[in-house]
Amino acid sequence: MHSKRILFIGGNYYPEPIGIGKYNGEMIDMLAREGHYCTVITSYPYYPQWKVQQPYTQKPIWFTKEVKYAEGDLASPAIQVYRCPQYIPNRPTGKARMLLDLTFCLSAFFLLAACLLFKKKYDLVIVVAPCFQLGLLGILYKKLKGAKFLYHIQDLQIDCARDLNMIKSRKVIYLLLQAEKYILRNADIISSISPGMIKKINGKCNKDVVLYPNWVDTSIYFPLDERATLKKEFNFAPTDKIVLYSGAIGEKQGLENIIHIAKSLEHFNNLKFVICGSGPYRDALHTLQKTLSLKNVVFLQLQPPHKLNHFLNMADIHLVLQKSNASDLVMPSKLTTILSVGGVSIITANKNSSLYQLVESNKMGVLVEPDNRSELLAAIERTLNNDNAHINKNARAYAENFLSIQKVIAGYAEYAF
Repeated sequence: MHSKRILFIGGNYYPEPIGIGKYNGEMIDMLAREGHYCTVITSYPYYPQWKVQQPYTQKPIWFTKEVKYAEGDLASPAIQVYRCPQYIPNRPTGKARMLLDLTFCLSAFFLLAACLLFKKKYDLVIVVAPCFQLGLLGILYKKLKGAKFLYHIQDLQIDCARDLNMIKSRKVIYLLLQAEKYILRNADIISSISPGMIKKINGKCNKDVVLYPNWVDTSIYFPLDERATLKKEFNFAPTDKIVLYSGAIGEKQGLENIIHIAKSLEHFNNLKFVICGSGPYRDALHTLQKTLSLKNVVFLQLQPPHKLNHFLNMADIHLVLQKSNASDLVMPSKLTTILSVGGVSIITANKNSSLYQLVESNKMGVLVEPDNRSELLAAIERTLNNDNAHINKNARAYAENFLSIQKVIAGYAEYAF
């Protein structure tokens, strides 16, 4: 494959440790390793803490340029990274998220217009939504420079905002959906991460949509034995049973159910509920834990990458929780890594959702109806008492066969180029 010049535009990128930023960073690294020349327009890292992170807190939050190389590969072409200022809310309400997106889109537009439109043409411009409005920049570059425009949808942002009642104005929702349709009509390639999301996108445009699932590096995240020893590494007793939620602590997960279930099960010795991560609702959960005087709930910060394989292998049960009105709009990114370590996950999903069908058909997790605390409680008790070896095996097999980073990105690059 001949080397290409690639312009990437996305609001989340390296070094964000989880979510869309992690996938964007790994994708660009992989493309650089393949010999492509990549330029990135992005923001300063803020997710999931919702504030700018080190080492960028010491710098003026303005337009900056840096050069990075694909991790562990200094021989690959250098990646040019332009970071743009944006408004970052302390509490990401619907209006605050709209302002975040708007400020980043505006600053990215100014950078694109001032710098990159007058440089050598890029062959391909990749835009990742959210924020969905960035697709307008992809269209601008396509029309002015003649590049191919690839629009990848990680999150059906407008649908989520409407269904979760984050934006209440029907007029605003209508205008946003019209803008989205314009972007979809003008994209040369549209892709998304799950069959359910592809079906919804097909309802918005009369175009083929490519399946480009979130991936995992199965050589870094893999099953380990000796779970009791791993628990000691993270200051738990070898006999503790660990029910783990690890990831962003946001509105769409319904994480307050964990606290209430922990209250119902506090009479079980050595049962620990571990909530690991950052986000705008962490303090509220912590307050609820204190109000209920719970000693079987432990809050931890996100683990560094070099400890994450051990940390995930430590858990007896992983919780992948979403509210019912979000379960087919967002494919949980944390699930890929859980599958790769052969973890036993309890997943909330509606029966008619693609997530439910995927897990059920591959027998790689325990499915629970969303927003049903009693069913979730029963599933945790049942799973703790069951032999889950078949789930361990099926989860790892699915990750190796369908989610390997090398297979996913290589296949997608072939299609895009």
